[in-house]
Amino acid sequence: MSYKTTIQDIQELTHDVKRFRLDKPDGYEFTPGQATEVAIDKDGWRDEKRPFTFTSLQSDNYLEFVIKIYPDHDGVTEQIGKLKTGDSFIIDDAWGTIEYKGKGVFLAGGAGLTPFIAIFRDLHKKGELSGNKLIFSNKTDRDIILKEELQEMLGEQCINVITDEPSEDHIYLDGHIDKAFLKKKIDDFSQAFYVCGPMPFNEAMMKYLKELGADPDALVFEE
Repeated sequence: MSYKTTIQDIQELTHDVKRFRLDKPDGYEFTPGQATEVAIDKDGWRDEKRPFTFTSLQSDNYLEFVIKIYPDHDGVTEQIGKLKTGDSFIIDDAWGTIEYKGKGVFLAGGAGLTPFIAIFRDLHKKGELSGNKLIFSNKTDRDIILKEELQEMLGEQCINVITDEPSEDHIYLDGHIDKAFLKKKIDDFSQAFYVCGPMPFNEAMMKYLKELGADPDALVFEE
């Protein structure tokens, strides 16, 4: 089923990521980590659907998406970047991608953070976030989405890793998340692992985790 929903508010979170808050259709339901197919309600774009994850919670009276804009791709996200308050999206029913299955380590690359946002917010609201860790890889300091909120929710269990910026320009860990890094930062490979990012990131993380002894059944990733 499809729903037309109007944009209430747009906020720039980083230089290329925007937060969109939309009217919530009556009776619309989803769970943390779920996504939906989204299209722009404009001629020529209604059939161009793309999956985006909800970053709001079911208890909120709005729907929220955090979307990375790719202006050089000449496609859907470029058009989304041009939208204004009062414009509309067409969304479908929610479907599952990443589901919380217990305390563990969340590995995110860039905009791959988005399925984890609602999960963290939900656990934080319930007082159940303790015991989870986020390892978040970005190219530069200014690419970190919701930096302050993540820090507030997770504290020292939020580890930011910067890949493409000199260390004197930021306060975070340098380099790439590789097998040695994971071995150093994680002391228990029997717990759950949640992985989401660009496909090469996902494939590398799954490979390293399996080699380090993680249970394949405890690996949750976006397929």
